[in-house]
Amino acid sequence: MNLIKPTVVFAITLSSAILFLLSFPNNHYLPRQHSMSMAPSFILWLHGLGDSGPPNEPIKTFFTSPRFRNTKWSFPSAPSAPVTCNHGYIMPSWFDILEIPVTADSPNDESSLLKAVRNVHATIDKEIAAGINPNNIFICGFSQGGALTLASVLLHPKTLGGGAVFSGWIPFNSSFTEQITPEAKQTPILWSHGLVDRTVLFEAGQAGPPFLEKIGVGCEFKQAYPGLDHSINHEELRYLESWINARLQSSSQ
Repeated sequence: MNLIKPTVVFAITLSSAILFLLSFPNNHYLPRQHSMSMAPSFILWLHGLGDSGPPNEPIKTFFTSPRFRNTKWSFPSAPSAPVTCNHGYIMPSWFDILEIPVTADSPNDESSLLKAVRNVHATIDKEIAAGINPNNIFICGFSQGGALTLASVLLHPKTLGGGAVFSGWIPFNSSFTEQITPEAKQTPILWSHGLVDRTVLFEAGQAGPPFLEKIGVGCEFKQAYPGLDHSINHEELRYLESWINARLQSSSQ
């Protein structure tokens, strides 16, 4: 079966869905509040296979709380590389994916994953060096970007503000747990997955929280999306805003 076309379409669908959601009036109005002394924060968004960073930037508009006025966003684009599940077709990809659909038992390419993780860590460490508290750094990602989010958060030596995985999976084997520091285990994880996802099967996402619990990582699994396929919906982004908002630290903390 030729998987090149479907995989690319999934990435385009996500960006298009975000723009579609933005066409609706914003009923999530927050009254004007007195300015708060908020420390700077940083949110890194990692896109899915075949996509790029800029089309995902409208995600920022869902973050309407005044607490995000001092937030720096980054929407990087993955480098182009051959992808095994697409018969070696060169496309934007954080790391190699060996098969589609991704299941709970799919094999992983840990070598290319670790290279991508090092790049994410370089971005995180740059923001920390610039003065941002690691507890105010949040990594979020969809699909392949969600899998990279999980690996990047767990393998970073510091406790971060949080990691949010959308339609992702565990992209490494259990031996990776030996590299997870006690500090990294304190980083909270939010995991969301659609029940009718045919690209990264729900079983792949469902395997994540028990794995994290076993190694002592706190994870909130949001599975209340019975009609959701391989995409992100309005409800997920609104919940992400409140989830991060609840974890932002003020300058006095």
